Amino acid sequence: MVNRDRFQEFIHKAAEKTRFSENTYLIILSFVVGVSTGMGAVAFRWLILSFRDLFFGHGIEWLIPLVPMAGGLLVGPIVYFYASEAKGHGVPEVMSAVALKSGVIRPRVAVAKAVASAICIGSGGSAGREGPIVQIGAAVGSTIGQIFRLSGDRVKILVGCGAAGGISAVFNAPIAGVIFALEVILGDFTIKTFSPVILSSVLASVVSRTILHDTPAFVVPPYELVSAWEIPLYIILGGFAGIVAVLFTKTLYMTEDVFDYKIKLPGYLKPALGGILLGFTGLLAIRLNYAGFHHLTAPAIFSDGYEAISSVLGGEGLWYTMLALVVLKILATNLTLGSGNSGGIFAPSLFMGAMAGGFFGYIAHSLFPTVTAHPGAYALVGMAAVVAGTTHATITSILIVFEMTKDYRIMLALMIACVFSTLVARRLLSPSIYTLKLKRRGITLSGGRDVNLLDILRVGEVMRREFKTIPMNTNLAMIYHYLEESKETTLPVVTPGGRLYGMISFQDLRTVLTKHEIDPLIIAADIASREVVAVTENENLNQALEKFGRRDFDLLPVVSRADPSSIMGVLYKDDLINYYNKQLMRRMVERGERG
Repeated sequence: MVNRDRFQEFIHKAAEKTRFSENTYLIILSFVVGVSTGMGAVAFRWLILSFRDLFFGHGIEWLIPLVPMAGGLLVGPIVYFYASEAKGHGVPEVMSAVALKSGVIRPRVAVAKAVASAICIGSGGSAGREGPIVQIGAAVGSTIGQIFRLSGDRVKILVGCGAAGGISAVFNAPIAGVIFALEVILGDFTIKTFSPVILSSVLASVVSRTILHDTPAFVVPPYELVSAWEIPLYIILGGFAGIVAVLFTKTLYMTEDVFDYKIKLPGYLKPALGGILLGFTGLLAIRLNYAGFHHLTAPAIFSDGYEAISSVLGGEGLWYTMLALVVLKILATNLTLGSGNSGGIFAPSLFMGAMAGGFFGYIAHSLFPTVTAHPGAYALVGMAAVVAGTTHATITSILIVFEMTKDYRIMLALMIACVFSTLVARRLLSPSIYTLKLKRRGITLSGGRDVNLLDILRVGEVMRREFKTIPMNTNLAMIYHYLEESKETTLPVVTPGGRLYGMISFQDLRTVLTKHEIDPLIIAADIASREVVAVTENENLNQALEKFGRRDFDLLPVVSRADPSSIMGVLYKDDLINYYNKQLMRRMVERGERG
């Protein structure tokens, strides 16, 4: 601890002696996070392959029921005694750290997650690399941010950099990595976030490609949209994929509840129980290997299932085999992650989507052979659609399958199916597979903030009752003077009686000045925006934040609920966010004291 403190002090003093701004450090550190995450992804993949060779590379396939159990016996102590954050699929923990802890993640999480997930996946656990590498990359970014004592907002950005780099390196998908970090982890698409996240994602991909070579995850035949008549079929496929996604999400957390509350075993032994149950499920799946997947050395539902996915994309597999594998993969993933093992849900979602899409495509092609593509095309679209339904990250799902396959020809079908899958999934179950885990803990996130906390905080607690206004008869020169003197970009315009007339911003003033010279006949009433977005004292901060999103203003007028023209104060966006952060810190302290 002493050495670590001295190292941090050295870094801090070195930073003070340079003239770089914190934003410049952020860009530099995004390079470091990208390279580190790329190397970490390569090491993580090597770990998985090493454990897979250990568990399945010595002719012990006849011990299949015991192999996942052995993996669970190793994973359990790591998760329960070393880093509990490594349990499950990991992404909700990263989202929670960003929203509630200013991006602070313990450094040990990266090591624990890498080892536990590699053992789980290598021993046949039905899980993927996405969740673990997101958590590993996020922990790397958070640790670097903490070492250099960056502000909480910038630590969060480095967490997003690590998450983007992880997705980019593991799936060879730098664009999808960026969108995933912004869409799911940070909920922020501003330029200050966008630039470092892009840099990290690109660098992680370069490192990964340099070491592992630039090859797509799946080799896909040249599929394309055969006919416009296929569009309705892809819409139906999207709805079907949404139903599969919701079924997977609901049953996963039902299984987790059973293991957490119904099974009376020490926590560190529950992953082993899930493993042996998975092993017996694997015995059922082995029979399906001989019905289209005879080349596989392990059950198709084990690990990430990429070999079986490749087979379906290439046209192998019978319709009843694929349908059965959808059900068995849901069961296998539930037993793996619900019991407390460590791994991601992305690869299982891809597997379910490929099998569900292949099944649907077989039926569609049998009924309409002249106007439909090969079933493999529907399997490809189904992959993205189920991912979209589980994560509600529509753009990420489209891009990641596109980048993994390097095939643009089926993009239109991908977009249609993913949109409808997300719509159906949200209709049936509002939270995603990530946010549902947080909601069960009493945390509802939106835009990277806890909506539940925002809902109980009121505008009246944050508003300023002393504020400046612009009289409606003020000329252009004085308007400029008012805005310059107040150092605000927006101010309320009031009538001679002090009632709210409208709002004026620098943008309004700039628009007028580009068309006119400083004309004394033009007054504030002529250029003020009359479409005022206002809040009342009793509205909560979540409602206020939503209204800030409608207009690019830094303040909103607070008006009387009974009389919308009676202005009582103003609410600054910065005040809202600062107050939220203080209340969030207070809640964390109270929880720590109770714990």
